Amino acid sequence: MLLFSVGFLEINFVDFLDILLVSVLLFHMYKLIKGSVALKIFVGGLSIYLTYLVVKATDMELLSEILSQFIDVGVIAAFILFQQEIRKFLLIIGKSTDFKNFPLFQLFKTKSKETEIDLDIPSIIDAMKDMSGTNTGALIVISKDDALQFYAETGDYVDAKISKRLLLSIFFKNSPMHDGACLIYKNRIQAARCILPVSENPNIPATMGLRHRAGIGMTENTNCIVLIVSEETGQMSFIQGGVIDHNISAIELRGKIRNYMLDDEENNSPKS
Repeated sequence: MLLFSVGFLEINFVDFLDILLVSVLLFHMYKLIKGSVALKIFVGGLSIYLTYLVVKATDMELLSEILSQFIDVGVIAAFILFQQEIRKFLLIIGKSTDFKNFPLFQLFKTKSKETEIDLDIPSIIDAMKDMSGTNTGALIVISKDDALQFYAETGDYVDAKISKRLLLSIFFKNSPMHDGACLIYKNRIQAARCILPVSENPNIPATMGLRHRAGIGMTENTNCIVLIVSEETGQMSFIQGGVIDHNISAIELRGKIRNYMLDDEENNSPKS
């Protein structure tokens, strides 16, 4: 179906849709890589490709042959150079394609929301309050869908039932396991002293240390939540989807954890 024509160019509906989809793809790609070194690499690669098109059009055979070698290996080089950005892009697609929320799957849910929570929230909150009162730094990751095996392998396996005393022991300042993150999955402490990916977001305030940056980076890469106690101020923070809710009370923290476990996205939207 012809929409309009510009000179000898005829633009139909499929052409318009094609341009629109490419524009959306480039926009999201720009959002992923802006503020990082990847943006400069992308611009450099695009410049080489445009130069190659000009050189090829002017029949410069030698220079065209040299530049074509760069173009031939461009796809492989892109996967190597942009592996972090490609991983983030695929994670975004995976998060948006949540089959659990399809209406068809909702028909098979028989349990009430109150019985679906499989997490000892009171023990976690009590431990957070005690650590906040003593300015004991803590970094707790809670996942309901994934065991986060890759990150668990960077630390020491614990595989123990959640308890207030165990959490306090892990993050005790003189404990050899306090330096790192504690991973919680299926109401059990999977591992401690785990290494988390640090966020590369340039908009994170300089006042936030490595613990907060690691928490933000973890929620950017996985569908989990992160609880933090600041060692400097004792303030508690909640992080989800790369957005941090800073200096919150124990009651607010309890509500956010429950909403996450119940998958109540409307009530669990983090505040900036």
